[in-house]
Amino acid sequence: MKRIVIHWTAGGYYPTDYEMEHYHFLVDKDSVVHCGKFKPEDNEVCKPGRYAAHTGGGNTGSIGVAICAMAGFKNKNYIGKYPILKKQFESTMELCAKLANQYKIEITPQTVLTHYEFGLRNPKTTSAGKIDIIFIPPYSWVSQGEAGSFIRSKIKWYKLRGK
Repeated sequence: MKRIVIHWTAGGYYPTDYEMEHYHFLVDKDSVVHCGKFKPEDNEVCKPGRYAAHTGGGNTGSIGVAICAMAGFKNKNYIGKYPILKKQFESTMELCAKLANQYKIEITPQTVLTHYEFGLRNPKTTSAGKIDIIFIPPYSWVSQGEAGSFIRSKIKWYKLRGK
């Protein structure tokens, strides 16, 4: 595996069957980590119907991690009824640190990124224009342009803690 792509589901606080097919790991409201239908290794070679299709144009070699939240999000002033919770966000960052260790993925902007960042870097893919993750409700002071850097710094912190 070469990278981790972090998402929000744009759904409720618990994973649906549909979401379980599209992400390798999902973190619910209670910080419980759910394993999706497919293992990360299924994305080494993406065969139709046999891999987690989470990042249009960037699934091969990518681990998809999603936070179950953000249904109804429009912007930072209207975040909907399912905002990402602090405990949920922190659990996701801890999970990503463990995955980075397990798969020996260095934490850089090219190897650990949000779906939004992937879309910016790959404008000819279906990921272009995706808004996950541009706003982190527990850390509302983090700007859209800094969300990815903030996420990577959190993951690095958890990695250094050895969790």
